[in-house]
Amino acid sequence: MAFGWIDEQAELRRRAGLVRTLRPRPADSPLLDLASNDYLGLAHHPEVTEGAARAARTWGGGATGSRLVTGTTELHGELERELADFCGFEAALVFSSGYAANLAAVTALGPHGSLIVSDAGNHASLIDGCRLARGTTQVVAHAEPEAVRKALQTHDGPAVAVSDTVFSVDGDAAPLAELAAACREYGAGVVVDDAHGLGVLGDGGRGAPHAAGLAGADDVVVTVTLSKSLGSQGGAVLGPARVIDHLVNAARTFIFDTGLAPAATGAALSALRLLRREPERAARARAVAGELHARLTAAGHQAVRPDAAVVSVRAPSPEGAVRWAADCRAAGLAVGCFRPPSVPDGISRLRLTARADLTDGQIERAVRVIGETRP
Repeated sequence: MAFGWIDEQAELRRRAGLVRTLRPRPADSPLLDLASNDYLGLAHHPEVTEGAARAARTWGGGATGSRLVTGTTELHGELERELADFCGFEAALVFSSGYAANLAAVTALGPHGSLIVSDAGNHASLIDGCRLARGTTQVVAHAEPEAVRKALQTHDGPAVAVSDTVFSVDGDAAPLAELAAACREYGAGVVVDDAHGLGVLGDGGRGAPHAAGLAGADDVVVTVTLSKSLGSQGGAVLGPARVIDHLVNAARTFIFDTGLAPAATGAALSALRLLRREPERAARARAVAGELHARLTAAGHQAVRPDAAVVSVRAPSPEGAVRWAADCRAAGLAVGCFRPPSVPDGISRLRLTARADLTDGQIERAVRVIGETRP
């Protein structure tokens, strides 16, 4: 029977407690949200939603084609210029998603004959980029610059190290300055995904590379998403102009994909301008994360100290994590639930995301619910 193997896979997932389901949310949810990646609380901000609506009214509901045909509007150019300026890079290129941006950067900068050194804790989009690239990938120990250095010693030719800046599972930050130093010893490039750093880390939320003194370097390329701190959708690659020109000509997820919809472009641009005016939002997101961690650990939970806005709480098992998250939801609190194979170390977790707009009362309520529903 065609696709008969799917039933076997479904049964294996069921036995392992790894079945995933879609859960559509209403427009006005009563839940306290610590599950989304809306770190700055901008997804529903009136300026951001009006930016989306205005762009849709002006440019239409869709981009109408790939970026190289009809899918580039003047609005895309504005967003690219302002993103590059805000983050401290020479140029930027906007994609339809952060996933597409990561595939573009890794595949276009990891050609045949090159070595790609990939952190073991990297996001799936970076991993998939490595799989699709024509270069050879070597996976190294998590957040270990010395492991990157040893890998580069074995290769004679083009090379690039690939890493998240803030890892999405535990919220720990990569040692970016040390990583760049290791790469520079061997003339290797650095590609880092700042999805969870933009808007949270750095001066006024300019990102982890900016905080590490790497912004604008000619050997550093940064990918970002517009769907987290900026409350919109899409992604971008930031870096030297010659790298961006190369992506325009070589990145398949740019050349063959429809451009980012005008509404998402307008929303991201409005959010970026709002962040420029209100840089204190970044510090508030970090403070909320720190307070969540402090209260959770004081209550006896195993929580990882956050380097940005992600707070990870260890669960007893995959099934226990699912039940814990479900019980939190029944008590009015939405939290993330990370299980294998989404986590590389096999440890199941609740994943909480701090938001700049959370009140002290909401933080207290979240910690109380997590404690009361603990398996």
